[in-house]
Amino acid sequence: MAYQSNFYVFDQNKPVPVIVRNYTEDDFDALISIQSECFPPPFPSELWWNKEQLHNHVSLFPEGALCIEAEGELAGSLTGLIVDFDPKRADHSWEEITDKGYIRNHSPEGDTLYIVDISILPKYRSLGLGKLLIQAMYHVVVELGLVRLLGGGRMPGYHKHSHELSPDRYVEAVVSGEIKDPVITFLLKCGRTPLKVVENYLEDEESRNYGVLMEWKNPFK
Repeated sequence: MAYQSNFYVFDQNKPVPVIVRNYTEDDFDALISIQSECFPPPFPSELWWNKEQLHNHVSLFPEGALCIEAEGELAGSLTGLIVDFDPKRADHSWEEITDKGYIRNHSPEGDTLYIVDISILPKYRSLGLGKLLIQAMYHVVVELGLVRLLGGGRMPGYHKHSHELSPDRYVEAVVSGEIKDPVITFLLKCGRTPLKVVENYLEDEESRNYGVLMEWKNPFK
């Protein structure tokens, strides 16, 4: 199932042509370059996408390998895999559920599309491209008849409040509008809702190693 959608976004009053499509091997170098800009040093370069991971994405689950072009330039990507998910057994780490980004555990018979990564070039972040990619992945969820889209969001603002708020209370404060978090607030705007705070989700000092699982339920299931 190939995906392609052509439309316009606006940079102030200027229409900008945009294409959302599946990424292919021809995009690998650009995708790695995007990661290097999104996660510059001191972020370790060995944690950027490598070509083996990207090859797995386009061969094991090409429907979950989406990218977005803006004015003909590759501007970002969103990657997922399908897993079986039991909300009663929600605790996991990013490395466990994504196979460290290699997605060799992709399960075509699963019920949940799990987000592995989203990356948008900094110069395009004011155009709302990340939201458009996530909305495109909702289309994939519906097309494949899956129950939900799920992913663990960072809580990068939590370190400013960890001395006074538990991680659960912090998420509640973001949802109520008392606090704005760069990632959680963005995901709320994309239609995602918090499901559970997970300890030791990933090594992330700003989030104090917590992540919040946020889902979008397929309205047709």
